[in-house]
Amino acid sequence: MNKIIPFALAFVAFSAAAFSGDRRIAFERGTRESTRSVWIANLDGTAAKRIAQGSWPDISPDGTRLAFSTDGELRTDQPPRPPRREIAVADITTGKVTILKEIPSNNCCVPVWSPDGSKLAFQILVDDQWHFGWVNADGSDFHLVKDVKRRTDNPSDDTIWMPAWASDGKSIFCHDMHTIYQIDLEGNVLKKWNLSELQNAGSLASDSRLSVSPNETKLLVSRPVKHTGKGLWVEQNGVFTFDLRTTTMTRVSSEADSVSDACWLTNHEFLCKAQKEREERDGIYRMSIDGKNLKRLIKNGRFPSVSAP
Repeated sequence: MNKIIPFALAFVAFSAAAFSGDRRIAFERGTRESTRSVWIANLDGTAAKRIAQGSWPDISPDGTRLAFSTDGELRTDQPPRPPRREIAVADITTGKVTILKEIPSNNCCVPVWSPDGSKLAFQILVDDQWHFGWVNADGSDFHLVKDVKRRTDNPSDDTIWMPAWASDGKSIFCHDMHTIYQIDLEGNVLKKWNLSELQNAGSLASDSRLSVSPNETKLLVSRPVKHTGKGLWVEQNGVFTFDLRTTTMTRVSSEADSVSDACWLTNHEFLCKAQKEREERDGIYRMSIDGKNLKRLIKNGRFPSVSAP
């Protein structure tokens, strides 16, 4: 059965009235598993509220629920093991946090809502390898997509990262750091794009986020870029648009900044984590896809998500 965490222990509730009308954003703060927490705010960054300890928050399309990964205690038995991470859903109106206990893994992360809010897709560690899983929003009907067999050079390697739903809710975009895939919910490959064959496209990292535009003509792709040597960051990231019709990759973030964790706001704007050249901390920014109108909404935040219009 799913486990309910009492309101007083885990959650700061919002009234239902607070979530009528305007869109809301969710984001993460904190640098270590013991201090990471998920937050929610108005679209303009005001009224930011901490929700619970955890990471990788994704707000539901209707803005009433927040999915995230719990960050459990790091176990010290031998050999060292990763922390216990489970998928949780917070009901913003009632203040209840439900851990989806029927998922058969102690290490799951990056939950993302389907466009209709009925399902969650996520990364799941099984047999020491990352796979793709999905489940109904109430935790029922779990599916493990394990046998994708995508790469002909190494068909046993099924590791995929950073799922992003297509607008019809019937397929998922993801990547293996070298290739972007569109797969159905059974793991069948519908389309794939080898990054080595695309102009202006380098390799991705395991945390390189994908986001599908509302009109499903482009992906936002966050990935490492060549370090300019001017900023305070150790590794620099950039945001690109990948046009699914022309298969062209275009950088939209400034070469002077480190930008990642991008998600679409409209067909012409997106939210992202950015650290400008002279800034010591990153924050949540709003930006247009022409690279202009960069506006900071929230200090000290990353991995934003936004409810539907």
